[in-house]
Amino acid sequence: MKIAFAAWQFWALLSAAFAALTAIFAKVGIEGINSDFATFIRTIVILGALAAIISATGQWQPLNQISQKSWIFLVLSGLATGASWICYFRALQMGEAAKVQPIDKLSVVLVALFSVTFLGESLSLLHWLGIALVATGAVVLAL
Repeated sequence: MKIAFAAWQFWALLSAAFAALTAIFAKVGIEGINSDFATFIRTIVILGALAAIISATGQWQPLNQISQKSWIFLVLSGLATGASWICYFRALQMGEAAKVQPIDKLSVVLVALFSVTFLGESLSLLHWLGIALVATGAVVLAL
C-alpha cells in the first residue's frame, strides 16, 4: 500500500474521483444560489482545508524564498483556476452534470496540445490516439 501512495497514478485516480464528487455535490449545492457566490464559498472551504493540511504537516514555506518565476506562474495558474471554476459552476447551473462534465474534461485534450506546444513535451502515436478518443467521447457524452 505504501507504494500506491508514492505513485502519481494513485493520486490522479483520487483526483478523478473527487472531481466526479465535486460535480455531483456542486450541482445539488448551487440550486437557488448565484453560481459566482457558490464558487466563492467553495474557494473559502478549499483555503481553510489547505491551511489546515499545511499547518498539520508543517509544510509552510517562507514566501520570500519563492522565485519570481514561480510567483508569476502560480498567480497565472490561480487566475486560470478561478476562471475555470466560475465557468464550470455557471455551466453546471445551466446544464446537466452528465453533459457539462465531459465537456469540462476536454481539458485533457487541451493539456496535451498545450504541453506539446508550450512545454516541448512529446507524445507517442498511442497517446494521440487516446487523446482523440477522449475528445470524441466527450463530444458524444455531451450530445
